[in-house]
Amino acid sequence: MDSKQMEARIKALESQVANLRDIEEIKRLQKAYGYYLEHFMNDEIMDLFSDSPDLVLNGASGGKQDLRDFFKSLKDLSRNPEFIHQAMQISGIVDINPDGVTAQGRWYGYGAVALPSGKGVRGISLDGIYTCEYVKEDGKWKIKKLTFHPIFLAPLGEGWIKKERIAAISTDEHRQSGSPRKPLDSEARYPSGYI
Repeated sequence: MDSKQMEARIKALESQVANLRDIEEIKRLQKAYGYYLEHFMNDEIMDLFSDSPDLVLNGASGGKQDLRDFFKSLKDLSRNPEFIHQAMQISGIVDINPDGVTAQGRWYGYGAVALPSGKGVRGISLDGIYTCEYVKEDGKWKIKKLTFHPIFLAPLGEGWIKKERIAAISTDEHRQSGSPRKPLDSEARYPSGYI
């Protein structure tokens, strides 16, 4: 291998390393979003978003101040100890664009919500897909567009499968599919206040 080939190979490897580093930074950014959202860390969550006037969250745009107002409006919920939510973002795929300063991501979002309502609490299980656009500002990746596309929102006591489909299950088939399992022994039962 001559020196020109060696330089080209080194340059290609440097580019691959930079691309992998960017992907890992974006994955960390997205995980921080979920953590800050769950814990109502409004100041910290704002640092994750782009300063672009084209900023979008769940289809709503208007810039960072509108986003700040939105997160502040959720803060009242956090004061109720019976309100709990999760924002798990899993199986993420991130693609860095050739320009090296923009990227797209797709994540499965799964979680559960305990939402106080009247004198009771409504439990909801949810699943969906996050689609995201990212931009590198001053050398740091930021969220420019984040949209959650729900696949299902279902009451915890009912689930997302229609009752008639559950009623049609063959009990003989179910018994053959595996041995019965012991229920989980856990003290972290709702409402525990534990996060």
